[in-house]
Amino acid sequence: MDMNHLISQYGYAALVVGSIAEGETITLLGGVAAHQGLLRFPLVVMAVALGGMMGDQLLYLLGRRYGMKILQRFSRHQDKIHQAQRMINRRPWLFVIGTRFMYGFRIIGPLLIGASHLPPKIFLPLNIFGAIVWALIFTTLGYLGGEVIGPWLHQFDHHLKKLIWLVLAVVVVFSVRWWLRHRQKKRRNPPSE
Repeated sequence: MDMNHLISQYGYAALVVGSIAEGETITLLGGVAAHQGLLRFPLVVMAVALGGMMGDQLLYLLGRRYGMKILQRFSRHQDKIHQAQRMINRRPWLFVIGTRFMYGFRIIGPLLIGASHLPPKIFLPLNIFGAIVWALIFTTLGYLGGEVIGPWLHQFDHHLKKLIWLVLAVVVVFSVRWWLRHRQKKRRNPPSE
């Protein structure tokens, strides 16, 4: 199993899927892979931006459809929710783009935006622009971090094979040991007929 081959083969698809759900960590790793020459930098930015945009678009649509029902469950935070919705309506560009960069707002942000009934013709271009800026910044950080992480990753890939063999050997030893004990116990206590 060659890790570099797997990254080269499935890296872009993994970046799209990973950035739909999470984001920063996946994007940074994509930048590191681009630094290592396993993936191409512009395609990493495009894949991550696409995944981030799709994830926020789905949450926005969910917020438009079910947002008020979902947000009503947070009765203790209604004042903050109304304050955020007023801000969304006053400065949509700031909130739509800024939500990507606010830790902990990655999921609730697009739901709030959708529940505030910001029109799709305003949300979509801001979402695309924000996703591209976000992807470019975090991919670049990962690329620059690849300078530091690169030598460690090379060693990790080399040692990963040894680690897998070690884990398999430990599993085999414990399985054989369990089987021998189980067999010995059966001999001591034969089943009564």
